[in-house]
Amino acid sequence: MSAATILNQQSQQSYDDEEVPDGLPASRLFGQGITYTYDDVIFHPGHINFGAHEVNLATHLTKKIKLTSPAVSSPMDTVTEANMAIIMATLGGIGFVHYNMPLEQQVEAVKRVKQQPAGYEANPIILSPKQELKQIQDIQGSSGFRNACVTDSGAVGGKLLAVATPKGLHLVEGQSASDLGNVTAAYQSQINDRSAPTASEATSPEEVQLIMAKHQIEILPFVDQKGNLVKVAYKQIVPPSLDSKGRYLVGAAVGTRQEDRTRVDELRKQADVDVVILDSSQGDSIYQIEMLQHLKQAHPDLQVIAGNVVTGAQARRLIAAGADALRVGMGSGSICTTQEVCAVGRGQATAVYHVGRVARAAGVPIIADGGVQNSGHIVKALALGASTVMCGSMFAGTTEAPGEYFTSNGTRVKKYRGMGSLEAMQKGSESRYYGDTQNIKIAQGVSGTVKDKGSIRQTVPFLLQASRQGFQDLGARDLASAHGLLRSGQMRLECRTGAAQAEGGVHDMHSFDKVRW
Repeated sequence: MSAATILNQQSQQSYDDEEVPDGLPASRLFGQGITYTYDDVIFHPGHINFGAHEVNLATHLTKKIKLTSPAVSSPMDTVTEANMAIIMATLGGIGFVHYNMPLEQQVEAVKRVKQQPAGYEANPIILSPKQELKQIQDIQGSSGFRNACVTDSGAVGGKLLAVATPKGLHLVEGQSASDLGNVTAAYQSQINDRSAPTASEATSPEEVQLIMAKHQIEILPFVDQKGNLVKVAYKQIVPPSLDSKGRYLVGAAVGTRQEDRTRVDELRKQADVDVVILDSSQGDSIYQIEMLQHLKQAHPDLQVIAGNVVTGAQARRLIAAGADALRVGMGSGSICTTQEVCAVGRGQATAVYHVGRVARAAGVPIIADGGVQNSGHIVKALALGASTVMCGSMFAGTTEAPGEYFTSNGTRVKKYRGMGSLEAMQKGSESRYYGDTQNIKIAQGVSGTVKDKGSIRQTVPFLLQASRQGFQDLGARDLASAHGLLRSGQMRLECRTGAAQAEGGVHDMHSFDKVRW
């Protein structure tokens, strides 16, 4: 055998025996000096030995505030006011009321959330016997409600006649179809002989949920002794977010100016806000550090979220100043132009990993803010170290978002804008970008519209269930186990090429309908 043959065989043996990495741990993937978005990375599946229903997404928003859902709504003036915050709390998350409004309005919005009785519908859909089929369909379509009460007046306080559900019309005892007028046209032959259950003021919250489970219904009307509708309870999908007094949790955004100290004082004194978020596109500043230190001294029991940050160095400074949580993201939002205009920022997957690594060592939760377009992005954000995920564009255009629907080129839409847009700055948000003292306003966001997305009552449960299935595929029963797999290096990742991203989506179809649930 020739020397050349022997060398060739040895070389081949060495190549065959060489250990080829099967994916990379996060520390190596994110340590290469390349910034990645959520779409750039993909996780390897783990070992499954539990069901998706066993996945627990309960988490910490801050050091002291726990949530049963990791979804929170962004403090943007086209995303979160009182209605959004109430429904977010009912779904186990929390909403942050924006501060692009006078102090009095923000206080009233937070008070509305706090004063809303937990477990009862703030804006129940009430039908009148005089309403036609088209009106009923429009109401149910725009509200996100699948269930409604029918009263003789079409309002709370009227005599309860029936409960309308997707399965039919359930008459209240003693009522007949002839009393329902035009409403029967919406259900035609679906009038159910089974009477609609009701409750009274004496019915406890626990009994309410048992009655709804027994009868497989999603709402339960409360009536007085005369049979008049008093209020409406709803079926709890997940435990709601409540404070120690049984009220809904709610947060509020503030700035770092001197007058914002007064704003926090009033939000705390008048509305008993649970947590404030220091709202800045670049939170690593002397202004935010001074505000943090002031708030922790003036309101030691108030939880304060600082940010936004995208690097470990930024995180360390704000943690040292007393931050109870950090908000992560810069320039990754769908309406944000910070990276384009200012040339600073970071890919969101990379930002979440590096800030999470530093914050975790200090016991400080992080909120992944921006760049979230689907449930897969939520799974990636949480698996890379986030404790919660803040949604802006995903919740814009929903029934609960501020603003009215209108038609644009035949499409039903709502307005959505970045807080760095000139339109938002004209209402006062320029301080968020340190532009309130400048003669020339530089936009770091855009204004536009988004399609009608229905209600977050449907969106959030879908996102949570999809996230549970994602965690099951990762082999993680909860956030703690996912973060443990991340730290140990057992969780493996790879960077996706453009072709791999295309392959990972729908392709090679002539036409298709993408139905989410």
